[in-house]
Amino acid sequence: MKGLGLGGYEPDSQRDVAVAFRIQVAEDEQFIPSHRHRKGQLILALHGAITCEVENAMWMVPPQFAVWIPGLVPHSNRATPGAQLCFLFIEPGAAAMPEHCCTLKISPLVRELILSLSTRLGNELKTEATQRLTRVLFDELPQQPQEQLQLPVSLHPKIRMMVETMAAEPAEWQTLGQWASRFAMSERNLARLVVKETGLSFRRWRHQLQLILALQMLIGGQTVQQTALSLGYESTTAFITMFRKGLGQTPGRYLNALTTPSQ
Repeated sequence: MKGLGLGGYEPDSQRDVAVAFRIQVAEDEQFIPSHRHRKGQLILALHGAITCEVENAMWMVPPQFAVWIPGLVPHSNRATPGAQLCFLFIEPGAAAMPEHCCTLKISPLVRELILSLSTRLGNELKTEATQRLTRVLFDELPQQPQEQLQLPVSLHPKIRMMVETMAAEPAEWQTLGQWASRFAMSERNLARLVVKETGLSFRRWRHQLQLILALQMLIGGQTVQQTALSLGYESTTAFITMFRKGLGQTPGRYLNALTTPSQ
């Protein structure tokens, strides 16, 4: 945690009800291995994106969204190069937050409350003004809508191999038949395994992974055409159709709605 610019702050060593830190991710600090802490943590993406692996699921956090991780839940984080993030640590029971991990769509008001809190450290956290700000934040934060930007995964070695390989080479591993051949299994048995381990059909599971990868690529600066090609789509139209079905908007409109210049 120290390498992320938290100034040596250890979440479990202090009892402040809410502490926020603004983070600039350096090129060599893009991955934080699995860890946990007593305090709950909200990870807000300001610029760039971060992917968290929590509770056998991958959670994608694009700008204007945040992932909520309850206290004591093991999680790892991977950010895009140069990402700007804000970490908010909340004392257990201090706010009426969900008891499960989730992605939240953050309103401009809540975003500014968190950023304002991130400028107040040390003795400033105990002032009446900061306590009033925190009370407003705790009123608003639990009301933020949840979004489905997670990919179910599991510890099963075949599922792990599929996730890691498809994430690294999405254009090369498109079909259930390819994987069945790789594992020397029938397509029916592999399809059943995917449903058992993830709760989704192979097609829906693959599309969810593609959505996560697409958001990473698009936020990272790739065009819609480049992203479609990287994911193995033969036409941009087919990719846009998949994206719209998953997130309700075309890639261009979705990204335009997310774009808020970082201050």
